[in-house]
Amino acid sequence: MPPPPSATAGRRSPFSALLLYVTFALVILLLLTSYSPSIPHRGRSLHRRLKLHPRNPSLSGAGAGAPTGGNGAPQQQQNHHHAAPFDPEIAELERRLEDKEWEREHYRILHGDGGGGEADEHMREWEEFLREDEDFINDDERFNLGDRIRALFPKIDLAPRDGFASLDELTRWNLEQSRADQLHRSAREMELYDKNGDGVVSYGDFRAQHNESSGEVNSLGFPWWKEEHFNASDADGDGFLNKTEFNDFLNPSDSENPQIINLLCKQEIRQRDKDGDGKLNFEEYFHGLHDHIHGYDDENADISHIGNNTVAKERFSKLDKDSDGFISEHELEPVLDKLHLSERYYARQQAAHAISEADKDHDGRLTLDEMIENPYAFYGSVFLSDDEDYFHDEFR
Repeated sequence: MPPPPSATAGRRSPFSALLLYVTFALVILLLLTSYSPSIPHRGRSLHRRLKLHPRNPSLSGAGAGAPTGGNGAPQQQQNHHHAAPFDPEIAELERRLEDKEWEREHYRILHGDGGGGEADEHMREWEEFLREDEDFINDDERFNLGDRIRALFPKIDLAPRDGFASLDELTRWNLEQSRADQLHRSAREMELYDKNGDGVVSYGDFRAQHNESSGEVNSLGFPWWKEEHFNASDADGDGFLNKTEFNDFLNPSDSENPQIINLLCKQEIRQRDKDGDGKLNFEEYFHGLHDHIHGYDDENADISHIGNNTVAKERFSKLDKDSDGFISEHELEPVLDKLHLSERYYARQQAAHAISEADKDHDGRLTLDEMIENPYAFYGSVFLSDDEDYFHDEFR
């Protein structure tokens, strides 16, 4: 007698049970594969890759006053600013690449060595260095961003050492990196003029190498390669420029040398002094200077007030410290950084940008955790992404 239907309904063959189990497992595996989020490797998103951005030495030169051409002569500065990397290790890698390119473009040309196949070999070597260095900074075992930020944070959090990185502290840090980068480039360029290798350059050395037709227009807005400017850079008055003085000569906007500051102010007066009396009256100020220094005493000043005569007179009076109705060279010093943007300006802009990206509690300063959780706010200067939506390279 066959078993009742109720008895067979509750039983399944072993094969059917196995098939059901395998099907269920495959469905779960498919779901996990399709919908599970990508897992970052030790905190670095898989779609992000750091890229080095060494300057082209033939275009970038040594700062606001002195980009150089292939013949060693200063030429007009590029329009965009190249920020120094946040991390000194990144900066060192970029400088190594720049130095190799500098050697090829300058020493090979100046000494007439090589060409053709040698140039191709140099390019292959340079590209190999670039690949090796980029592989290094993208290897979390050797260059972990969290570990790097932990190592750098105590060097940033100094004044006061309170567990926060403030705008001023980040600005100071960025400025230190920029000046180290600037000094390196200046020392490298100095080698072109210091033919006997004695560590100093005379004005004769400079003019012998300098091409008269190059560099007469630069970011300063007036020629800077005259003996007057060279002598102002000669802080100790010995007739030669050492490495520090040569750096000031190439980067007058960043110099703290009082003679250079005074000469820059004098040049600005000359540019706008229509009656040739060596100072600016209100009309000369209003038509030649006011628009350029708008908001020097108030970063939030209303731009609609630029052409306002009343506002202009108020600002003129603030600059005219001795109330004689004129602006002298000395009185122009407080607004000189508005006329010539220095590395300090860019360092502060870079710091403000980083805080805006990483300051999640909006208290205007950064904790170590905030910096570690938002590393690309600091490594954005060397950050590129395969996904354009993630690209943000404001300071390059």
